[in-house]
Amino acid sequence: MPCTHSGYFDAGLDSDPELARAIRSELRRQQDGIELIASENIVSRLVLEAQGSVLTNKTVEGRPFARYYGGAKFADEIEALALERARRLFGCRVANVQPHSGSNANAGVYLGLLKLGETILSMSVAAGGHISHGHPATLTGRDYRIAFYGVNRKTELIDLDEIRELALGCRPRMIVAGGSAYTRVIDFAGLRAIADEVGAYLMVDMAHFAGLVATGLYPNPFPHAHVVTTTTYKSLRGARGGMALWNDEALSGKINSGIFPGVQGSVMLHCVAGKAACLGEALRPEFKAYNQAVLDNARALADVLASTGLRVVTGGTDTGLMLVDLAERRITGDIAAAALERAGLAANKNLIPFDTRPPEAPSGLRLSSNAGSTRGFGVPEFQTIGRWIDAVLRRPADEELHAGIREEVRTMCARHPIY
Repeated sequence: MPCTHSGYFDAGLDSDPELARAIRSELRRQQDGIELIASENIVSRLVLEAQGSVLTNKTVEGRPFARYYGGAKFADEIEALALERARRLFGCRVANVQPHSGSNANAGVYLGLLKLGETILSMSVAAGGHISHGHPATLTGRDYRIAFYGVNRKTELIDLDEIRELALGCRPRMIVAGGSAYTRVIDFAGLRAIADEVGAYLMVDMAHFAGLVATGLYPNPFPHAHVVTTTTYKSLRGARGGMALWNDEALSGKINSGIFPGVQGSVMLHCVAGKAACLGEALRPEFKAYNQAVLDNARALADVLASTGLRVVTGGTDTGLMLVDLAERRITGDIAAAALERAGLAANKNLIPFDTRPPEAPSGLRLSSNAGSTRGFGVPEFQTIGRWIDAVLRRPADEELHAGIREEVRTMCARHPIY
């Protein structure tokens, strides 16, 4: 009696029609729609093939060349390649490419460097921070004492004086910079000075601007940060997963053990291969041209939206993402995102600083130029996208309008095909 079914090693996706239908429908959605969600991008064929490879079959635990399981020769080569590329790309001495996500990278750093119950000072979600920086619903929020800083009410920018005052009061063991909806340059040197004053580590989560850092278009957190974390699938255009980077080798044992076995088990080696692939792509000269396009396109989109009367939070952006205040249109972010999706434009609802509305129906919309720039959209396309967004937000219930824009979206996408 065979222990595998017929075609086990040969039958592909078509052998499971229900799954095949859903995956191919998602492919068509990506091909025919415009992705404006800041947490998403479009990977290369190289990354797809690396991440979908036979490495799915291999389990490894521990660091390269010091595994708990045998048969790891090629696994070691792949992870070592990813590590070398990460260090070269960001100019740091040490890296860990094993985290399954950015949140896991953050959790591993916390566990490695902090004692449970110690204080972390981080940006609140309401001001643009990420939930993995201490939101009460997460393990981080439960395992550590969390103090939050926000932004200045008038400028909507980080206020170092406020952070220093908070740090002197709560004496954190770690200060966290970076977030998921803060669009301006962060003063890493100023934050490090505050961290040094209170005896804290400075951790920078650069998930939303790592590509800009890699190409010199945004300030590098090093040498100011003790440790830097990032995802590899947003601005780096790579495999889903995270990384941790640092310079002080004395921290290596703590951070590495915080990640494994601290917060996760075996390595997802196929994802590490995808990371190696995207990091190699990021070392190519054309990656800087891509990131310059990300900036140019984001600013063009922000300018068009502002010209229609919409308020862009902080008045603009220094990254590939922006926040739009919808109060002028008397519409909430959930309704706006749903209407845009009907028009072929994928965006997400988001809190804005000092929002008086709940997260489920906030006052803002978060937009990004990352994925569109990957497709080859330029300033003219993003100006058109801005006009489409304006039209939809003016008439969010007009299904005929949405259908017409959706056809125009398909035409634009057909000029810039993927896969």
